This record gives sequence, C-alpha cells and structure tokens, in this order.
Amino acid sequence: MITKIKQPFKPKIPIPITTSVPQLSGSVLSFFSKSKSRFDNKGVNNCRLLWVDEKGKMELLRKLSRGCFRNSLKKGQKVKIESVNDGEDVFDAASARAKLQPEHLVVMVNGLVGSSADWRYAAEQFVKRLPEKIVVHCSECNYSMLTFDGVDRMGERLAKEVEDVIKRWPGVRKISFVAHSLGGLVARYAIGRLYEPPVKTEVAGLNRSCLVREENVSDQCHKQSSEETVAGLEPVNFITVATPHLGSRGHKQLPLLCGLPLLEKGALQTAHWIAGRSGKHLFLTDKDNGKPPLLLRMVNDSDDLMFMSGLRSFKRRVAYANANYDHVVGWRTSSIRRQDELPKSNLQIKDQKYPHIVNVEQETTLDINHKLSSLEGKKMADLEAHVEEMIEGLTQVPWERIDVSFHESRQRYVAHNTIQVKTYWLNSDGADVIEHMIDNFLL
Repeated sequence: MITKIKQPFKPKIPIPITTSVPQLSGSVLSFFSKSKSRFDNKGVNNCRLLWVDEKGKMELLRKLSRGCFRNSLKKGQKVKIESVNDGEDVFDAASARAKLQPEHLVVMVNGLVGSSADWRYAAEQFVKRLPEKIVVHCSECNYSMLTFDGVDRMGERLAKEVEDVIKRWPGVRKISFVAHSLGGLVARYAIGRLYEPPVKTEVAGLNRSCLVREENVSDQCHKQSSEETVAGLEPVNFITVATPHLGSRGHKQLPLLCGLPLLEKGALQTAHWIAGRSGKHLFLTDKDNGKPPLLLRMVNDSDDLMFMSGLRSFKRRVAYANANYDHVVGWRTSSIRRQDELPKSNLQIKDQKYPHIVNVEQETTLDINHKLSSLEGKKMADLEAHVEEMIEGLTQVPWERIDVSFHESRQRYVAHNTIQVKTYWLNSDGADVIEHMIDNFLL
C-alpha cells in the first residue's frame, strides 16, 4: 500500500540552520508491504522517499529505498556483498561456503564518474539467478574523478584489479565482463593487457628428438596447443552497455549537442577541460608521442597489447545500445554501426518479457564477409574516416547487437542510466534489460 503524507522533513540528527543549507519540506511517500523483512520486526516493510516540492527535486534516502525494491530470494538463499579494497564481491553465501565454489567470475565495470555501486542491482540479480555458478566483482579502481585519467591508465588499473580478484577466488576458471558507458572502452583495454595467446609445445617420447619430453608417450612427436586465456581464465562473455565504441567525435555521437556543427566543434576543442585525458580519448584528440589516437589503435593488435585478439577470444561479444533518448552516447557509436545500418523504427520486437528490447541482431562470420564485399569500392564520403576505420576494425569479429528503447517510459530522459539500472527507484524500467542479459548469459 502507498500513502502520501505531507509533513516537514525532521531528521533524527539535528541539522543546524545556516544560510547555505535550506530547510527541506514536502511530501513523504510511504511504501508498506506485509512481507517479513529486516526493516520491521513486525513483518511490515516500511520505506520512505522524500519529495521536495519547492523545485521539483527528489532527495533520496538511499539506504531505505534500496530495501523497497528487492526481488524475492529463494528459501535459504542469501546474497552477500563483501566490500574489499578494490570494489565489491557479490556472491551467494551458501555457495561460497561449499566445497565446489562458483567457477565463473563476472567483472562489472562502471562508466564516467561512476563507482562499484552503479552495478549493484544487476550484480544481485545475476547472483540470485545463478547462485552456484558465478561470483560477481563490481570494480572500484576507476571511480569518480579517476575516470578522467584516460582509457589507458584506467585499463591498466582494471587489469591489475582483475588479477587481484582472481587471487582472492582461486577456484574460478572462466571470466566475463559487463561494462557500462566509458567502462566498455576501459574493459577492452584491460583484456588487451590480460590476453594470453595459446602456447604450442612439442611433446617427445624416448627418442629425445623434440623440445619437451614426457614419459609414457609414443616415440612419435606431436604438437599440443593450449587455449587462449584472459588473465589465465577462459573468456566467455564480453558485454557492453551504452558504450561509445566509436568515440564521441562526429555527427550526433554525443546526442546532447543536438547534432549542431558549432556545438560539436566546440566540444572537440574543450572536451579535455571537462573530462581530462578521457575526453581527449573520446574525441580522438590525443597524440601521445606522435602515435595515432588510442581508440584507433585499440582496433588492432600491437606488440604488447593484443586488443583484437583479446576481444576475439571471447565466445560472445554483445553491445546493448539505446536507440533513443540517450543524451550521452549515440546509437551508432554504442551499437558499432554505420548510419545506414541502423534498424528502421518500425522493426520492433513485441515481447512482454522484455518490453524495452526492440531489436536483436546476431552477426556471424559469414555476415561480416558479405558486408565487407559489399563495401569494397564504395566511397564513404558521408562517414568520418576515423569512424569507418574503427567500425572496420571492431567488426572483424561477430557481435550481438541488442537495441533498447525507453520511448514509452517515464524514465526515458535518463535512458543512459536506466539501461544499466544504476539506481533502482529512478531507473527500474531497465530491469528487463538486465533480465535479458542474464537469460542469454553463456556459462
């Protein structure tokens, strides 16, 4: 039951009245449920949110509101969130105590000016649905202002953090990444650092004619290849959510600028003032030691960073993209497409289970080859050269593209956060996107 009570805001801890801190007043929404909860010993779940009337702003009482919107746990199930030096580990308490602990590590990476808390809702849903299979780590090494340090420095920190997490969970054998916004670029950099190519060894018998000798094998030599790994683990899912894979430079790549050439040119020149080195990387204005922009380098392998090999090693590569109302990341850049490749608005899926998933495109190697042959000899005058280069590089491997639309949602104007469910009470309509992600997650 929901009741609305008009009353002044009276905190338990007195707040001194000063000229800089205004007195708050407004309406309080109370949510009551009869289910037994940790908030009320009498079996009533009572949560309140303060609505400030004066300027139409909401003041979130975060700890209370988090408890209002929880999916019911299975009997005896307990999702544990353990704060560690490098973020949060989210796992099923019973599975962690069992002899056979989860073998699949899921690393969740936040975006610009974010933190490990941004993925907390999704992390809990993953563990509730797959309690015995996975452990989720919400990264914290790049939080708040550290996200201005640049994709490379953030990627190096994330790679080190992943290695530390694996030491803490020695039973894991597989690894997946789920990243939001800028975090998707950081994760791509990190896997380039963590990628380990297959190692070929020659096995010998007793004739001593080969490089490596083993007992109880035939006299004939044979080659044995190990599998590709990321941080020593089997790479499975690489999932990005509203990530600017093609950067923010170009027409409507940053929708906030409304496609106006003057504003887009201004952003190109001032991005580093707002977002530091990360701004330079997003707008491809970085020229470290005379090298090409980092995002262009990240669509190929280099001597010490195997960006594309790392990406190719994953069994799945998935790009969730907002088709509209994302004012931060454009549809083209988040779905890795050319303008004429974007689906038409009337091509929409009508699925009651995932009402905001409007298009699913599963690419194959055959599709890639066909697309390349059809583009040969064509002059791409309407496309920026840097965008075309990144598309050609990234689409060397197949992607699953999932287009999302919050067109009919009241939360559409915060679509960039809603697709992630950054804060449940404000972004709850994106819950079906998280459910879709879990339902299609490869274990």
